[in-house]
Amino acid sequence: MSVYAGMNDGTARLNILCDLRSDTVTRPDAAMRQAMAAAEVGDDVYGDDPEVNRLEAELAEMLGKEAGLFLPSGTQSNLVAVMSHCGRGEEVILGRPYHVFRYEAAGASVLGSVALSPLDLTPSGGLSPEAIRNAVQPDDPHHPVSRLLSLENTTGGMAVPLPETRAAADAARAAGLAVHLDGARFFNAVTALGCAPGDLAGIADTVSVCLSKGLGAPVGSVLVGPKDLIARARRHRKMLGGGMRQAGVLAAAGRHALAHNIAGLAADHTRARTLAAALTALGAGRVRQATNMVFFAPDAGDAAALKPALARRGVLIGGPAPELRFVLHRDIGDDALDLAIAAFRDHYGG
Repeated sequence: MSVYAGMNDGTARLNILCDLRSDTVTRPDAAMRQAMAAAEVGDDVYGDDPEVNRLEAELAEMLGKEAGLFLPSGTQSNLVAVMSHCGRGEEVILGRPYHVFRYEAAGASVLGSVALSPLDLTPSGGLSPEAIRNAVQPDDPHHPVSRLLSLENTTGGMAVPLPETRAAADAARAAGLAVHLDGARFFNAVTALGCAPGDLAGIADTVSVCLSKGLGAPVGSVLVGPKDLIARARRHRKMLGGGMRQAGVLAAAGRHALAHNIAGLAADHTRARTLAAALTALGAGRVRQATNMVFFAPDAGDAAALKPALARRGVLIGGPAPELRFVLHRDIGDDALDLAIAAFRDHYGG
C-alpha cells in the first residue's frame, strides 16, 4: 500500500509502503469498491435497505443467531449490547485490559449508567470461572446487580481457547448472568482456533463482529443475538445516533468482506510469525506474537526513536510505548513485509 504520513519530529512527508499501526488502516480493494457501487440501497432506519438487511441476516445465520444489527462502529456495537442486556445501576463483569473497559471511554457507565467490574486475565487472555464467581455481587442493596459477563476474543491478539471461554460462560450463567462476546477480531480467533464460527459464537448470547479490521471493510460492526434483544438494541442504536439511512453502500462492503476476505486471515497470521522470528533473531528486545499481532519491547528503550527511523525507510508504526504493537493485515503482502524486516535489520544493524 502507499500512503503519505507527516511526522511529528519534523521529518518531511514520506512515502509509507508498509503500515503496521493497525488492521483498521486497510482500504477497500477494486472488487469491494465495485460491490459498494452496485449496492441496492434504501432507508435503513425504516428497515428498507436491502443490503443492510442481507448483511444482518447472513452474519446472524453464519454465527447461529436469530438476528443481527448493523452499527457504525465496534464501540457503539458493544455499548448497545451492554445497554440491551443491563439496566441502570446493574453491572458488567469483564477483563481489565478488555476494550469495553479500557478503550471505549467508559461509555457503558457514562451513557448506559452501568457499572464495570474488571478482573485480571488468565495467561491465555480469558477469565477464570473462580474469579467470575467471586466477582458476582451478593443480593444486597449496597451493591449493583451483576447482570452480564463480557468476554473478548481475540484479546491482545490471543485467541482464547474454546474450553476456557466455555467454562467462563458456564460460570456466569450458573450465577444468572448473560454473556456477551466482543469479537472485534472474531474471525481471527476462529482462524487461529480452527473452529467453525458457530462454535465460538454459540458460547455467548450476543456477539459483536467488526468488519473494518482484518476483514478490510471501511466501516461497521454487526451485533448478533436473540430477536428480542436485537430489537432493544435497534432502539438503543437510534438513541445513540447510530441510525443510518442509505447505508447499503457500507453493508455491501461488509458482505463482500465476509464472502471473500476471511480466508486471507491465515496469511496475516503467517506473516506475523515471520516478522516475530525476524525480530527475535535481531536480539534487540523482547518479542511475542499472537494471531496477526507482534509485540516488541526494545532493549535499548528506543521506542520513540524507532518510529521516525522506520518511517524514513517506508514503514509506519504506532507508539511510542514500552511495548510496540505491529499488526499484519490484508494490505501488507510479502513485498511490504520484506521491506519492514529489512528496515528493522538496517536500524539495528542485523
